[in-house]
Amino acid sequence: MEFKKSIAENLNHLNQVLQIDKNFDIVRRTLTIGGREAALLFVDGFTKDEILLRMMQDWSSVKAEDLPPGADEFSRKHIPYGEVSLLKEDSDMLVQLLTGISCLFIDGYDSCMGIDCRTYPARSVEEPEKDKVLRGSRDGFVETLIFNTALIRRRIRDPKLTMEITSAGESSHTDIAICYMEDRVDKELLARIKDQISRLRVDALTMNQESLAECLYPHSWCNPFPKFKFSERPDTAAACILEGNIVILVDNSPAAMILPSSVFDIIEEADDYYFPPLTGTYLRLSRMATALLCLLLTPVWLLLMMHADRLPQSLQFLRLADASYVPLIVQLLILEFAIDGLRLAAVNTPNMLTTPLSVIAGIVLGEYSVKSGWFNSETMLYMAFVTIANYSQASFELGYALKFMRVILLLLTAVFDVWGFAAGLVLCVCAIIFNKTIAGKSYIYPLIPFSWSALKKRFLRGRLPVEEKRG
Repeated sequence: MEFKKSIAENLNHLNQVLQIDKNFDIVRRTLTIGGREAALLFVDGFTKDEILLRMMQDWSSVKAEDLPPGADEFSRKHIPYGEVSLLKEDSDMLVQLLTGISCLFIDGYDSCMGIDCRTYPARSVEEPEKDKVLRGSRDGFVETLIFNTALIRRRIRDPKLTMEITSAGESSHTDIAICYMEDRVDKELLARIKDQISRLRVDALTMNQESLAECLYPHSWCNPFPKFKFSERPDTAAACILEGNIVILVDNSPAAMILPSSVFDIIEEADDYYFPPLTGTYLRLSRMATALLCLLLTPVWLLLMMHADRLPQSLQFLRLADASYVPLIVQLLILEFAIDGLRLAAVNTPNMLTTPLSVIAGIVLGEYSVKSGWFNSETMLYMAFVTIANYSQASFELGYALKFMRVILLLLTAVFDVWGFAAGLVLCVCAIIFNKTIAGKSYIYPLIPFSWSALKKRFLRGRLPVEEKRG
């Protein structure tokens, strides 16, 4: 519906739609500007009160002969603020109002004036808990979209940096920012992503980036390896944009979604580049080796224990020192699930109780579980290493993908012996090889298709480029 020149008709219609009498946080302030009736609508808590106060003081001094014939001219003369828009339809005005924009109606004007003096409740910019670095920047994304785009703009002061905004969700109208370098991005992929977002038919992006990711890449639940890289670090997001990637920011989420992303992109961390090339290479290779050990350690040990009588003398130390009362596969599976239970307990434990409960869990679940005969000390040792190794990956999604593959390997090895272990390895390799990025390219490029120059850059951290622009 288009607005009428009669303010009474407009306000009556908005009262019915917004239910202002019931919603205490939607404020309607009645004014008189130049002898005409006016009304200011805004959401309490989303506006800068001092700015509205100063503008209302200016409006009180406007005389009838100073009123121009149209809302456009009034906004230019009597709204001394940078971001002002004219809204002619109620659907546009309602979305703007509920996002925090203040809306001014004046009798005789058939347009609403949207004044963007909003402010959102936000926590301070600080280092993310998950994406910590030993050296480098200590700032991180927050839940406010405009703060996050500013953190990227601060690092890339190039006019070719483009940040397009759109929205999704019929009820939530969640803001989505698509960030890319105009001269380096894959134009075909960009057009496809924008088209997919514009065609989304979803009520709300309840879980922010995860909801958007599942909408962009449906029917991928059977393969646990992540299709996107998520980062809460603006320096990582800026570096990926400069490399030609697309970064998607969703309002209310403190993480950036980076695409397209291969498994090598997901394994990379900021520490690889905040240290000299030799140290960065060591950190990267050690992280890859740890991920491989995290996947294979317990299945290989279980396979060896199933053939303990054939172990050579040099590997006799791997044998169980004490008798096993519970089958090893059962011990390993119980510990796999128990570790996740402890992780969930740690997340939900108040900070003041974290240390004492950790001590109790270490004593009770460590020493006494071995003494009771439920677990062997060797099983506890290897699972402790796997648990710690799992945290070497910054990506939660990759860590859980390795966990799921490890559990499948354990089950197949326990049931089918050597052939089960071989089948599990084939399944793991196929899950990685046949996975595709959102661009439809190989998940393990530059291995498939093979590129030696690109492969060296993935394994060896070379000198940072000075003049080279990556396309």
